[in-house]
Amino acid sequence: QVQLVESGGGLVQAGGSLRLSCAASGQTSRAYAMGWFRQAPGKEREFVAAIMWSPFNTGYRDSVTGRFTISRDNAKKMVYLQMNSLQPEDTALYFCACTTKFGSLRTTDRYQYWGQGTQVTVSS
Repeated sequence: QVQLVESGGGLVQAGGSLRLSCAASGQTSRAYAMGWFRQAPGKEREFVAAIMWSPFNTGYRDSVTGRFTISRDNAKKMVYLQMNSLQPEDTALYFCACTTKFGSLRTTDRYQYWGQGTQVTVSS
């Protein structure tokens, strides 16, 4: 089992920045990759970014490329999402997720473990 706890969400004006954190505990040695997803009211949960536990390969959805950066600290068992130039359309509940399985990292069904989410609200 892997437990995930997100933090760092909040209210920010358009153009601002936030850094989300995800603390992992439990059997993290089994982790293949970590991802960030988001879900806006009335919409499907969507992929935002992912990072392999080793090596440092990363991936992003097109709309956040160049604005968001995913990173991780293996020693601290932490994953981060630095979000810059935030826009109102980035408003959503952001989830941290962990997968122990090899394969595509852009679909929700690939991930076995999820956090409770942290709310990000961007005002115009």
